[in-house]
Amino acid sequence: MSVAEILLQREKITSTQLEQAMHARKPSERVERCLARLGFINELDYLEVYGEQLALPLVDLSEIQIDPDLLKQIPSKAVHRYRLIPIDRHNGVIRVATANPFDLYAFDELRMLTGAKIEMVLAPEAEISRIIKQYYGVGGQTIQDMVGESQVEIVREDDADNADLIEQAQEATVVKLVNEILLEAIRERASDVHIEPYEDNLKIRYRIDGVLHTANVPPEIQRFHAAIVSRIKILSNLNIAEKRLPQDGGFKIKAQNRDIDLRVSIIPGAFGGAVVMRILDKQSVQYTLDQLGLMDQALERLNRLIHQPFGIVLVTGPTGSGKTTTLYAALNSIKSDEVKVLTVEDPIEYYIDGIQQVQVKPHIGLTFAAGLRSFLRHDPDVILVGEIRDLETAEVAINASLTGHLVFSTLHTNDAVTATTRLLDMGVEPFLVSSAVTGVLAQRLVRLICKHCKTEYTGDPAKLPEDFPHDQGLKLYKGKGCRECRHTGYRGRTGLFELLNVDDELRQLIVRRRSATEMLVAARRKGIRLMRDDGWVKCHKGMTTVEEVLRVTKTEGLPTTAATTQTA
Repeated sequence: MSVAEILLQREKITSTQLEQAMHARKPSERVERCLARLGFINELDYLEVYGEQLALPLVDLSEIQIDPDLLKQIPSKAVHRYRLIPIDRHNGVIRVATANPFDLYAFDELRMLTGAKIEMVLAPEAEISRIIKQYYGVGGQTIQDMVGESQVEIVREDDADNADLIEQAQEATVVKLVNEILLEAIRERASDVHIEPYEDNLKIRYRIDGVLHTANVPPEIQRFHAAIVSRIKILSNLNIAEKRLPQDGGFKIKAQNRDIDLRVSIIPGAFGGAVVMRILDKQSVQYTLDQLGLMDQALERLNRLIHQPFGIVLVTGPTGSGKTTTLYAALNSIKSDEVKVLTVEDPIEYYIDGIQQVQVKPHIGLTFAAGLRSFLRHDPDVILVGEIRDLETAEVAINASLTGHLVFSTLHTNDAVTATTRLLDMGVEPFLVSSAVTGVLAQRLVRLICKHCKTEYTGDPAKLPEDFPHDQGLKLYKGKGCRECRHTGYRGRTGLFELLNVDDELRQLIVRRRSATEMLVAARRKGIRLMRDDGWVKCHKGMTTVEEVLRVTKTEGLPTTAATTQTA
């Protein structure tokens, strides 16, 4: 029986899916690979059949110690061309992992190159690619090709003229290298790509689940730094000759059948342009409020706030803490045919059906404040202002809320109570802040424990923070590390939240310009659950770890009350 027939017999696929794959497969593409490409099966499904038919073992490369000395003996071009990885050598026999055991020419060539007997084992192609990148670096083969090409000779940025830089940036190999850097970031679910030049090397780092990870790249990549930066500038429609001033831009790509926007920031470092690219997947899944990690009273109170007819609801936190995602989730929960929603953003990160979204363009005068003023003549019910950055925007937003509109916006503050004092510092009158602001949601993002390698353990009271609620028990969880989470123990993120409802007592404190500390004491009496307390609840629920909560929160220096340690 063919592999496809076996998969059909085992009910891994349907006859309709098989028929679709037969029509969609490329020339010389095996049907089972086409089935996997279309998403009907997992690669492991057909690899298991290969193993049974060919009597080949299926191995987990994450649990195998690769012999680095053996890798040095195998030409890297063969490894990249045939997508195989030598694992180890015993008694003159080299074990080689492959996802395509039918490419006999590859193994014949490897046998001739090494003079040794080759023994095949099966492994997923994604795992093989991960090992190749680990040992040879991202874009390793492309860089080797570039090093061997005489026509690509990179000179120092300050020595190259504009024409040379454009020519170098348009070389096919440079284009391919930048594409590989971006594709690797998308495959790894990165939110940002950092390209950082130093005196002796060029470092590429990916921010995955909020934490930076250094990518393994060949040392020769430093020679192509100027061409990489120039290529990114050309894509972003930036001035390729400007090397003294910071530049901001962006471009769009289509990868893995998804439209992805990239925001680009380039600053002039001591050793050349340093680049950060923010990856915005506009077809990303839209979350509901409970999927973000909001629970219990905080979820109920926020739902009440966002269904009020007027007032300002602020979401606060540092850059990259998920404020915009929370606001989008709120908009999704209240949008309907009866509600007119307008947003003014910089940039528009995700498109929402049924909502009119406006992109800020300061160079032509379309600022947050200008957009907000025009919105008031557009008969909205709900307005989202991407960020309150200055007094003008704050005053227009407050006036909009006082004239019967529900306004959502963000502020950069560390916690909920300091949001109102921040508005006062901007110059907004206290009576306006107390009248308009109905609630403030502060948030941080923590990594979720990987569900594939999650394990339970008993915490040591001596090693836990002083404010950790021991009354809920010491049963905690962590991730051991596996292939699904890149051996970090974490996969995905969730939010830690604290919701401040602005009641009459807090309004009086705002009018009297009381400090954030006094407001926090009052909020604690009302039973506010701080972000750190929310983190402890999520630790007990097995969602995240104590270390993650400590990483993103701080102690308040106030005695913990029963109200702040309440659990779900």
